[in-house]
Amino acid sequence: MSPVFVFTSPLFRQHDAGPGHPERPERIDAILKGIEAQGLGDRLDWVEPKPATPAQLLRVHTPGHVDEMLGLRGRTAEVDGDTHVSPASIDAALAASGACLQAVDLVLENRGASAFSLCRPPGHHAGRDRAMGFCLFNHVAVAAAHAISARGLSRVMIIDPDVHHGNGTQNIFYDRGEVCFVSLHQWPLYPGTGAASECGVGAGIGATVNLPLSAGAVDADYLRVAEKVLLPLLESFRPELVLFSAGFDAHGDDPLGGMKVTCAGFVAFYSVLLRALSKAGVPAVFSLEGGYSLAALEETVPALLVEILAAGAA
Repeated sequence: MSPVFVFTSPLFRQHDAGPGHPERPERIDAILKGIEAQGLGDRLDWVEPKPATPAQLLRVHTPGHVDEMLGLRGRTAEVDGDTHVSPASIDAALAASGACLQAVDLVLENRGASAFSLCRPPGHHAGRDRAMGFCLFNHVAVAAAHAISARGLSRVMIIDPDVHHGNGTQNIFYDRGEVCFVSLHQWPLYPGTGAASECGVGAGIGATVNLPLSAGAVDADYLRVAEKVLLPLLESFRPELVLFSAGFDAHGDDPLGGMKVTCAGFVAFYSVLLRALSKAGVPAVFSLEGGYSLAALEETVPALLVEILAAGAA
């Protein structure tokens, strides 16, 4: 059976956005509780991440942004109305980006392997020069740039099914053709970007694919997107690596979204893609983004890990 590396760190729980904030430490507790309940612990390869370095962050973020975030280390501050930091938050974000970097190395060096970063804070709203939407650094973007700059890959795909558009990831790669960014998200919804007409500029024209869905989309809608849109994109782009911005806030119980996807729907959606990637020998890395129903996270993330294990055993 091919290994499934799972990254976690005490720092991910120490990031505290404040009382009543939906992006709360208990999200990690819920996922770990579900993993234990499913008896998955011994089937996963657990990894403690190393922090990303400033040089690795600077592949996708501006010097001003990196300096601003590092300047908040050890402090409590409000970056914007939604995005808050506590004394451990910057170290948690550095570890989250580092986890995705290490995950890329591990899946490229271990044939058939996959990886999942159970990280906080999330990352896909962080753009080149700003933090927003609970996000400080863009972990999947840092990982994609690492795959290209340090590992020599020429085609990386990022698939983002979070209910909110991954505007930061789009911003970073909008003019680059070696990274194909694909987002399916509720429209309209925060952050207000992600129209189908947003498809890249310059060398990146066509490498940004936005798939806005109306509120109330159900399992069958997501499965249809996977089969009718994402599979053809995988075949045409032929990625050497796929990174998933694994948000679970399209779940019907999520308090911040308006979709009606179930646990079974998430598993079916990812199963289609995992089978195709396994057949093509393309490794996958998952990084936790949104998902704010604790019960949904406790059920759905372990169920997805079961599916990832099954794909590695096929």
